[in-house]
Amino acid sequence: MVSHIIFAGGYDVFIAAYLFNTVTSSLTLVDKYPSGANPSWITPHPTNKSILYATNENTGGALQSFDILGSALSSVVDTVPSGGDAPAFAVALSTGEVAIMNYSSGNGRFIPATTSPDHFDDSSAPVITFPPPAGGVSHPHMALQHGTEVFVPDLGGDTIWRLSRNASEGAGAYSITGSIPQPKGSGPRHIRISNNRLYTLHELASTLSVQAIPSAPNGTSSTISTVSIIPANPPASAVWAAAEILIPPPSACFGQYIYVSNRNTGVQTPTGDSIAIFENVGQGTPGEKLQLVTQVFTGLDQIRGMQFGGADNEYLIAGGVAGTAGVVIYKRVDGGRNLVEVARNTDIPTRTSFVWA
Repeated sequence: MVSHIIFAGGYDVFIAAYLFNTVTSSLTLVDKYPSGANPSWITPHPTNKSILYATNENTGGALQSFDILGSALSSVVDTVPSGGDAPAFAVALSTGEVAIMNYSSGNGRFIPATTSPDHFDDSSAPVITFPPPAGGVSHPHMALQHGTEVFVPDLGGDTIWRLSRNASEGAGAYSITGSIPQPKGSGPRHIRISNNRLYTLHELASTLSVQAIPSAPNGTSSTISTVSIIPANPPASAVWAAAEILIPPPSACFGQYIYVSNRNTGVQTPTGDSIAIFENVGQGTPGEKLQLVTQVFTGLDQIRGMQFGGADNEYLIAGGVAGTAGVVIYKRVDGGRNLVEVARNTDIPTRTSFVWA
């Protein structure tokens, strides 16, 4: 495919659409589609590519649905409360539910769809409250489906909660069944799972770790390897906060690499934030460890979201939550060991999440 439509959320009152042409290496702003306030995180339906979901990251947050109409986005189809404040993440599950996590109020919901995936059943999705740490606040920051479980990294509680559906209560009813503790003060933000390995990106420590997935519900496993994701020789004015982790599946063209974004929330430098690329070498051997491949500097300010797309996940789009650098598209090269910029658009100064339509 030569042309791709990419939708982009942000802290505004619209979702943007860009057209990326792989032949001309051009990225063009197509339109802005009205939404609720602050659709900071957008996510697709897992099987119906004509459905898009968005959070409204506000006090008294919400979840919205839209229809994708070719290269356009419909008006809002349905809106339901998130059950808390500042929902920073949502994801559609294979079960037909949409998990939405409220960062500021330490809770979340699993909201089922009705007979149509763009309409929500608000009546059967109780709010789940995560246990706060002693003297602190729970900050659930993501949800990741793994088999019949859903893992939720809690940045405030330094743990990854394991949730399962209450079979006797039907769709939308989940409960906490276990946890995977993380280092104190590390702030687990986002996670990925690949080849029975749990990869955790810690916002407060700016580290990436890997461990075997413990047996459910409360098995233990030692951390195999932990590495800093911060670029070498950072400026003294930098304040780091890790954001996103992506692990596209390996293919004939690309090996398996781990892509993580650094956010410098301090004084920005001309080179901007970086995307660090890692490899887990020697998996299953005594020498297994995470190893830095390279740091790719982007010119972006505070990369919050990025997403792979295109044939074979050849391209990566990223944007900053601050500054004026807009969004940028990279092409994977050297088997995935590096990124080369191919297009940039600055019509909208900041964007925070992306969906390749």
